[in-house]
Amino acid sequence: MACLLQLFYCDQHHFPLPAAHKFPLPKYRLLREELSGDSRFAIRPAPFAKREQLLRIHDPEYVEHFLNGTLEPAVMRRIGFPWSVELVRRTVASVGGTLAAAGAALESGFGGTLAGGTHHAFRGEGSGFCVFNDLAVAIAWIREVKGIGRVAVIDLDVHQGDGTAAIFADDVSVFTLSLHGGKNFPFRKQKSMLDVELDDGTEDPAYLAALEPALKQAWAFEPEIVIFQAGVDALATDRLGRLALSPEGLATRDALVIESARARGLPLVITLGGGYSEPIELTVAAHAKTFRTAADAYGC
Repeated sequence: MACLLQLFYCDQHHFPLPAAHKFPLPKYRLLREELSGDSRFAIRPAPFAKREQLLRIHDPEYVEHFLNGTLEPAVMRRIGFPWSVELVRRTVASVGGTLAAAGAALESGFGGTLAGGTHHAFRGEGSGFCVFNDLAVAIAWIREVKGIGRVAVIDLDVHQGDGTAAIFADDVSVFTLSLHGGKNFPFRKQKSMLDVELDDGTEDPAYLAALEPALKQAWAFEPEIVIFQAGVDALATDRLGRLALSPEGLATRDALVIESARARGLPLVITLGGGYSEPIELTVAAHAKTFRTAADAYGC
């Protein structure tokens, strides 16, 4: 019997955005539809994260104000979304999808979410389309409930995982690697355990040459589980990325991470991260390729 890789989605929880908003909301539904015809995946709705799971990482007042719609307007502007009940449901489901993917990875070796990767959220505030930090919430659950000691976050979104870096700045049992555009958002960087900054216009050879030694450091950390923030906004076609990877280069990047984790027998969680190419089909194809690369690596 062929294996099935478990993926979780939350795009059924739609939320309203102003006209011409730059957040690519349709990509989540389009990605689910693209992968739904691939028999190697078991695609399930994400559960809602529980309040107590959010509170393992986030400031209680921030959590309550967001859930109740009472955050200051300036705080919501920093997040980049207008508040709505629908946004609350989508946000909590997105975190729940990453938690479910982490559980699947611990059970079977792999779990993925067709959302998540909200790495700009700090303990007490959100930023850059990120309300709660699903990566950090999942890490807290993995460690406190599942008893895992050492976690590696391999963040290859084009934007630095500043919220994740700040949350775990004093925690030597979480390896935070961020390989990102040095001149891109966020313009006030945090300190990851390993930051690799890339110049605007970086192409495949230079990108991959920077990634390989960074991965060696991640594996030398000897993690017990890996969370791969697999944003596809490093593509040359991306509106916000400012790097110049080809689809083939991005696929090679994914294979390096996924196959290395698989070869080491490490449970692997993949979160979606960013992607803003136009037309949107380029983003969807790149995200789909990430998960298909995983299916190939796991022999599905």
